[in-house]
Amino acid sequence: MKRRSKLRILVDILRIVEGEGAAKVTHILYGANLSYDRLVKYLAELEGKGLIARREREGSAVYVLTEKGRKFLREFRKVEKFAEAFGIEI
Repeated sequence: MKRRSKLRILVDILRIVEGEGAAKVTHILYGANLSYDRLVKYLAELEGKGLIARREREGSAVYVLTEKGRKFLREFRKVEKFAEAFGIEI
């Protein structure tokens, strides 16, 4: 079984947040198949880069994509399609 690159893990997290609209930590945790400690580090990195934002909803933390995060995913999908066309795995 191949290990995911850091980029792939970050993109997986962003896609989960995008799909949920406002994702709780547990949903991201299970969806991205990460340990809690690793997930917290990745969430902090994504938040620090302005790709996601933490919000409080009904007493618990949720994460939402920022406009910068949406743009990143759009551009990543283009790169993914381009690489796929040449048989390159990202």
